[in-house]
Amino acid sequence: MKMPIDELTSEAEREAVVQMRHAMHREPELSNNEWNTQKRIIETLARFGLTKVNKFHKTGVYVDIEGAAGGPKRSIALRGDIDALPIQEERDDLSYRSQVPGVMHACGHDMHGSIALGTSLALHRMRENFSGRVRVFFQPAEEAEPLGGRTVVEENLLGGFDAAVGFHVRTDIPAGSYGARAGAVTKSADQFSVEFAGTMAHGAKPHLGVDAIAITGAFINEVQKVVSREIPVDDGAIVTIGTIHGGEATNIICPLVTLTGTIRTRSAERRMLLVERVREIAEGIAAVHRGRANFSSHAGEPPVVNDGAMVALFRQIIVQSVGEQMFVEGSASSGSDDFGFYAGCLPSIYFWFGSKEPGNESGVHTPTFGVSDTTLIPTTEVAIRYCLELLRS
Repeated sequence: MKMPIDELTSEAEREAVVQMRHAMHREPELSNNEWNTQKRIIETLARFGLTKVNKFHKTGVYVDIEGAAGGPKRSIALRGDIDALPIQEERDDLSYRSQVPGVMHACGHDMHGSIALGTSLALHRMRENFSGRVRVFFQPAEEAEPLGGRTVVEENLLGGFDAAVGFHVRTDIPAGSYGARAGAVTKSADQFSVEFAGTMAHGAKPHLGVDAIAITGAFINEVQKVVSREIPVDDGAIVTIGTIHGGEATNIICPLVTLTGTIRTRSAERRMLLVERVREIAEGIAAVHRGRANFSSHAGEPPVVNDGAMVALFRQIIVQSVGEQMFVEGSASSGSDDFGFYAGCLPSIYFWFGSKEPGNESGVHTPTFGVSDTTLIPTTEVAIRYCLELLRS
């Protein structure tokens, strides 16, 4: 499927973008270990004259492109994430398939990082033609703690900026199409753990003990009522129990069970309420069963909330560039992304580019996931055009 190219990128830049995508895909690196990826990005930027780069979060890179023209001095941040996932790739049809056993770019971050690279190179070449500044982040650790997006905020790397741009491949809309919608488009993702403590006893005399497994079962049943009976349905809240560990033998009343889970919501206001209700239920259920609950939680990604005006501008650019039929608003995602940290600080957009076509129909985080190279340059040019329009606003 051939996509239109509007020549915002040069031939050398297009080659560098594709080469970066293939290299990242062949040599994927897990969150917080993107050392070779960082080195490759820095070397490529330098080859095109971008030698003043900055490192953050150990394995991350960001670069500032300063416009030299007169006009409004707006500052725009653009994020491309670069980490891979612990999944064994099952795509024998790719010449650039992963060469790292058990690791692959199963979420499109090889695409995202390469699009960010192309945006950097083109804007650097065109810097005499615009005013303001674009800071491009090649962000590590979107998939796993410690999160790179949190570091961006904690180190005040968005201070003084006017807007932020993020993007993600989307497997349920056709290749060549783009989407965005106003409001919350992902959910927060907060982790929790509970240790239920009871009293050990012989399995034949349960009345002499306090069964931590029975407490855990009651908790699993009751905690879902927080979602079904206390949270508005359009919030899309989810409480997931991900792991359970407990028990020593078939004939012993279990004295200790630990479990971990995730709490998701689109509502920033209800985020802490959900965590507190899960805590209260854990402690209450344990007390009813004469046991104890030790609850802890860790705040993960905030929800990504898109600015309405930024979405309207994006739609206008897509309609003008590739046609109204190529804009697909898309539904909000039930997943999470640490671009939520950016969106919590600045007016932001997190737009989607489609990848669905014959041969590329698998979802993200699966071993057969893939995206055609044909989406790479057109999406890069969309990102470039959008940044330029934001700078002029």
